[in-house]
Amino acid sequence: MKHLAVGTLALGAATLGYASGIERRHWTLRTSELPVLARGARPLTILHISDLHMLPGQTSKQRWVAALDRFEPDLVVNTGDNLAHPQAVPAVLRALGPLLDRPGVFVFGSNDYYAPKPKNPARYLMPRGRRKRIHGRRLPWRDLRAALIEHGWQDLTHVRRTVTLDGQRVFVAGVDDPHLHRDRYTDISGTPDRAAALRLGLTHSPEPRILDAFAADGYDLVLAGHTHGGQLRVPGVGALVTNCELDRSRARGVSRWGAHMWLHVSAGLGTSPYAPVRFACPPEASLLTLVARPTAGLPLRKQTPFKAPSDVR
Repeated sequence: MKHLAVGTLALGAATLGYASGIERRHWTLRTSELPVLARGARPLTILHISDLHMLPGQTSKQRWVAALDRFEPDLVVNTGDNLAHPQAVPAVLRALGPLLDRPGVFVFGSNDYYAPKPKNPARYLMPRGRRKRIHGRRLPWRDLRAALIEHGWQDLTHVRRTVTLDGQRVFVAGVDDPHLHRDRYTDISGTPDRAAALRLGLTHSPEPRILDAFAADGYDLVLAGHTHGGQLRVPGVGALVTNCELDRSRARGVSRWGAHMWLHVSAGLGTSPYAPVRFACPPEASLLTLVARPTAGLPLRKQTPFKAPSDVR
């Protein structure tokens, strides 16, 4: 029994060491192909970045994200939670680097508005209605917003816009963070542009009430973050929590929402500085190749996570 206890403690220590020292810096690019464009439309690529939770000294993360520019996406989408420190705005801008010269759109999350605070990890296993919301100090989200807009990116917080990508019209709309109940979907409700090659919705937290609203209005694809993919996943089981009302099976990657809409949830690139661990859920960005909808139902191509080459780590 003593040997079993010692072995269990050793295994736990090794797992914690791996989760905190290795996997949370194992930057990964996930690729997926989605049949969401209007028939006859040319393929488009979207780089989906979320949940950077940036600290000023995280230079490895900054270099890796900046190097994603080599994939030449048609559009960069940022679904929030960029900041984890009051002085992290310059670090976020260094991470986005050359991507800021490409078309980009964004919405913010709770950790753009408020800094993280130490919390009991067990609270995430409690029903959300029984949790007391804990906010940290305010973060300089207005400075980040101004810098992104100065570079030509568009803030889609309660805004509907049409952007042109590769000569094709893309209709995009977004909401403020539903996790903080800042969303006002009524500000963007209504049928999106039916002549657009793509109707794209953005939200930080993938709350079902918001996804239902996008689906009811006729959007083709919604991008979200917030869940961290569960952050600690059990092999063969998956995510234990999503930190929102989304079911655990959709904690990361691509899924269908209703009969016509697709959902992509990014597992994100960061963690709270007070919970710097990931297990079976490496930090990720996603490169989505969007293609025309088929005339008959075809299966979605398998999602493929892969490490970017070592020179961009």
